[in-house]
Amino acid sequence: MCSTLKDIKTLPFQDAYDWLCSFDTYGWIFGLERITFLLKQLGNPQQELKVIHVGGTNGKGSVCKYVSSILQNAGYTVGLYLSPHVEHFSERIVMNDQRIFQEDFAALVARVKPIVEDMKQRNNTPTFFEIVTALAFLHFKITAVDYAVVEVGLGGRFDATNVVCPLVTVITNISLEHTEILGTDIASIAFEKAGIIKEGVPLVTAARGDARATIVQVAEERNALVIPVDPAMWKRTSVQGRDQEFIVHGSFKDYHVRTSLLGRHQGENITLAIAAVEQLQMSGVYITDSDIQEGIAHTTHPGRMEVVSEEPFILLDGAHNPAGMNLLRQTLQEDFSSHRIVLILGVLKDKDLKTMVSTIVPISDVIIVTRSKNPRAADPQQLQEIIAELDAHKTVFVEDSVPKAIDQAKRIMKQQDLLCVTGSLFTVGEARTYILVGGSPSTKPLF
Repeated sequence: MCSTLKDIKTLPFQDAYDWLCSFDTYGWIFGLERITFLLKQLGNPQQELKVIHVGGTNGKGSVCKYVSSILQNAGYTVGLYLSPHVEHFSERIVMNDQRIFQEDFAALVARVKPIVEDMKQRNNTPTFFEIVTALAFLHFKITAVDYAVVEVGLGGRFDATNVVCPLVTVITNISLEHTEILGTDIASIAFEKAGIIKEGVPLVTAARGDARATIVQVAEERNALVIPVDPAMWKRTSVQGRDQEFIVHGSFKDYHVRTSLLGRHQGENITLAIAAVEQLQMSGVYITDSDIQEGIAHTTHPGRMEVVSEEPFILLDGAHNPAGMNLLRQTLQEDFSSHRIVLILGVLKDKDLKTMVSTIVPISDVIIVTRSKNPRAADPQQLQEIIAELDAHKTVFVEDSVPKAIDQAKRIMKQQDLLCVTGSLFTVGEARTYILVGGSPSTKPLF
């Protein structure tokens, strides 16, 4: 347990964890009133943090990981707040690559629980994500991190993380997602994402077209310098096995970097991270070129374009929207064209199923549709029907669980086949646990 948490009267870990999980049924309720009230009762820990705030549609987590790794390589203590998790809840709250300890988590819950229970009595119940966000900010304050890299949960303007005043803001790219919540067109979604832009805080963004126009307009209204990231700013120079190299044209110099994260699109994520770090450098943060190169080389991101087995060859990717699925398709076509693709697909029912299926199915040779244990998981039979409408001649198997789908895939795979598991981070998380640990995932997320 962190020394500064020892004086807090704690709870048994399982009681604390069960209490938190009980709030998962409340879903997403937007607005900053509850999180603002909760944090105020905790002494506004977020106000004492030096934050890099990262939003956008795809690539948020990768950019957060790159920035965190670079700062760590420079000798700083870095808090990292990500969502959702892949296998373990504790992946959400990390300090210098160490997931939060159970005893620290229980002590934090003991601190937060009385406030939350009082809010419930007043019919002002915070959501699961709001409570976790408060836990993360409190943890980072108590452990006195030098910097906190914070990923937006959903949207931006009314996201619980949008109570911070960062040193630099990043908005990755913008595509259609959560249209029932964020809006049905790119400009509307961009406006929600642009809600994280703060007065006078520099913004790095890879958004293009109408999305960029909307974001730039908001930035100008808030006197925020915009640093655009365009495809011309980076180039992939080589791919060798699990490693790829890029040249990135920064504000002052070119960077030659290597990463083990797969996919050409990592060039954009790396360029965003470097542009954000350059803004930190310009504000006086000491970070060397070597820190940038080594930080990028050391970055890992489980469940995103991750090879978890060579024999058989298994690739996991949590592509969970049409844009992410398109990036996965490009990677499979560009970097794994010599393989026959066996696809395990499990998607959440509130996603754009037809677009996602029509993107990935044409390049897949054998498809196994399944469902994760998440209550929002789409019925595999529905996925099978969509595939049949698209191509009635595709070989499709239906399995009612991720472990059964993996077992089926292994039975039918040949030596040169590649098994790709995708469609949802929940599907990928269950697959990762089953493949690497051998255990069937439980209904409650692992800590």
